[in-house]
Amino acid sequence: MARVKLLNMAGEEVGSLTVKDSVFKQEVNEALVHETIVATLANARQGTKSNLSRREVRGHAKKPFAQKHTGNARQGSTKGPHQTGGGNAFAVKPRSFNKKVNKVAKRIALSSALSSKFADNEILFLDEYKVDGAKTKSVKEFANKLGLTRTALVIVAENDKDATRATANIEGINLQIASKLIVYDVLKNNKLVITKEAVKVIEEGYAEWKHTK
Repeated sequence: MARVKLLNMAGEEVGSLTVKDSVFKQEVNEALVHETIVATLANARQGTKSNLSRREVRGHAKKPFAQKHTGNARQGSTKGPHQTGGGNAFAVKPRSFNKKVNKVAKRIALSSALSSKFADNEILFLDEYKVDGAKTKSVKEFANKLGLTRTALVIVAENDKDATRATANIEGINLQIASKLIVYDVLKNNKLVITKEAVKVIEEGYAEWKHTK
C-alpha cells in the first residue's frame, strides 16, 4: 500500500488516499506494454485502401500497336502496370489489421503503465472532478492550479455530461472513464489526474481479474 496526497480542483491538499501496490507499484513489463499499444493502433486502422489490379482495369486486351515494324517495344495490352492507366502489379485490397491481446496481458500492461507513471510522479489524485454548468473557464482554472501545462488525462468513475462538455473545449486536457481506461490513453498523456472514486473502480477491476484468473 502507498499513501498519496489528495487534492481538490483548486490544487489544495484536502487529505490522503491509500492506493494498492498491485496496481500502482508493479514491475514494468515493457514487452506487454509495447504489444498492447501496437494492437491498439493496429485495431484503429480502417484497412479500406484499394487499388485496381490488371484484370480489374476497364478496357480491352487488344494489342495497342503491331508486334513488329513500329520501332517500339512489343506490348500485349494497355492494362499492364507499366502502362499509363494500367493496373497495379500487386494491388492493395481491403484487409483487417486487427491484433488480439488476451485479457491477462492487457491487465498486466495497464498496471505496468500506471506503475511507470506513478514512479515518475506523473499521477495526481483528485478528491472529485466536478464542473458546474459545463463552464470551460472552470476547467482552465483547474488546469492552471494543478500545473497541467502539457497533455493531461482526467480519469473519472462515471460519465458526467457537464464535465465532458467543458473538458472537450480545452486543448490538451482529455477525459476518460476508469472502466474504459487503456494503456495507450495512459502513456500518450504527460500527466494523469485520477479521482478517488476512479481509483476504486480501477483497483476493484484489477482485484476481480486476479480473483477469476
